[in-house]
Amino acid sequence: MFSKERFIEDCRAALQERNAHAAIRELVEKAVSEPAQVVRALGEPKRSGVETIFRADDLTILNLCWGPRMVFKPHDHRMWAVIGIYGGREQNFFFRRADKGLTRHGAKELNTKDVTPLGKSIIHAVTNPLDQITAAIHVYGGDFFATPRSEWDPKTFEEHPYDVEHTMRAFEEANERLRGVAPPPP
Repeated sequence: MFSKERFIEDCRAALQERNAHAAIRELVEKAVSEPAQVVRALGEPKRSGVETIFRADDLTILNLCWGPRMVFKPHDHRMWAVIGIYGGREQNFFFRRADKGLTRHGAKELNTKDVTPLGKSIIHAVTNPLDQITAAIHVYGGDFFATPRSEWDPKTFEEHPYDVEHTMRAFEEANERLRGVAPPPP
């Protein structure tokens, strides 16, 4: 049975492991293996957004809900991460730095119960291809909100400092689509 408090404790303890990234992956795999238990503990996703479950210098745990058809531009985290889907589908498109911006370097689709680790140098863009919310637990090996990061223009691949306000607007636009007051993204 998934418990938010127990999950936080277990993740904090896993940071002491020799391979904390792998230990966290195991915890996330166990959590999302029973999606109904995660929903029971965190609540049925009704809105697009980011809920901070835990934040410290060495660990951030988020409940992240992508709105229907939400598309999120290429970005980096500059720390390792583990993503576990407990409802819906997430398409990840991976990139590498190039002389002029980025080059595409593969893709991976995650469905309910899927988990993927991301290394600290990963650059990816995310799409929710569904007409429903996709919900996931994201665990980061650092302070996700205090770490300077980059994002790239999805058309030109020009790099810019990560814009938190733009990100929050994207989630609110997704919520407007959920309420039926905004058209789907292009």
